[in-house]
Amino acid sequence: MALQDKYKELLDAAKASGVNNLQAIEKDGVLYVDGEAPSGAVKDQLWDMYNKIDPNFLAGDMVMNVNVAAAAPGAKAKVTTEKSNLNIRKGPGTDQPIVGKAAHHSIVTLVSKTNDQWWLIRTDKGEEGYAYAQYLTPEG
Repeated sequence: MALQDKYKELLDAAKASGVNNLQAIEKDGVLYVDGEAPSGAVKDQLWDMYNKIDPNFLAGDMVMNVNVAAAAPGAKAKVTTEKSNLNIRKGPGTDQPIVGKAAHHSIVTLVSKTNDQWWLIRTDKGEEGYAYAQYLTPEG
């Protein structure tokens, strides 16, 4: 089965929910999905759908690079790790690759609260990904 067929539900949902510049390119047995989501909730929905199609992302046959439009409104949160940097991950889970780090006591933008454990954040440098909510304290 072609990967575009396997992930058709996810691709259709991305189109229907207004993901801009959506691209799905299959190369060497991996489907690369790129685009810009209108909100953190849409990005969270796509990750939930991905997990439903491929539980715990075990197949490793899709790479999702969908970021939230920079204009999305968001509150600020402070990184409250003990002393180390906070890992920012591609998806909501410790098994997901690290795509950036937020410095101890730095302020990040909260894009959305995916669930009680993982929040989608963006650093001042524009790095976007999921961070463990236990180490984030909302500001204001």
